[in-house]
Amino acid sequence: MAGSLPSINALKAQAKQLRAALAKRGEPLSHSQTLELIAQQQGYRDWNTLYAAIGNRPPLLSLRPGDRVQGKYLSRPFAAEILGVQTSSAACRVRLTLQFDEPVDVVSFKSFSSFRHRVTCTLNADGTTSEKTSDGEPHMVLTKIA
Repeated sequence: MAGSLPSINALKAQAKQLRAALAKRGEPLSHSQTLELIAQQQGYRDWNTLYAAIGNRPPLLSLRPGDRVQGKYLSRPFAAEILGVQTSSAACRVRLTLQFDEPVDVVSFKSFSSFRHRVTCTLNADGTTSEKTSDGEPHMVLTKIA
C-alpha cells in the first residue's frame, strides 16, 4: 500500500481541509479525529499505522507528479516540477520526468549551447543517477525535495 501513498505533509493538508469543510457544515472534529479519517480512507487502521507505513519508505518513493524538486543536472543547478513518476520499491529506484523552470544548457562549450526543458532519469535511493559524466559526477543529483 505505501508505494502509492501521498507524503505525510500532503495527508496532513488533506486532514486540515477536511476539518475546515466539516466545521463549515457544523460538524466540528479535532485534528486527530480528521487524521484518523484520512488514515481510514487510505485503507489503514489508524493514523499511527499509516504514519509508520509512510515513514519507513525511502523519501524518493514518496515523490508524486506536481511535486517540486531542486538539484543539479550535468553539474548545472535547476528547479523543476515532477511530471511523471515510476517507482520500483524493491530496488529503491524511481524514474522521474522533470520539467525545468528555466532551460538547462547541457553543453559546456562556449561556442554553442543546447538547452533542455524536460528530462527523464532514473534515480537511486540516494537521489543520484548511476550514469556519470566523464569527470565522475552523476548526471542528476536531487538536493531538495520541496
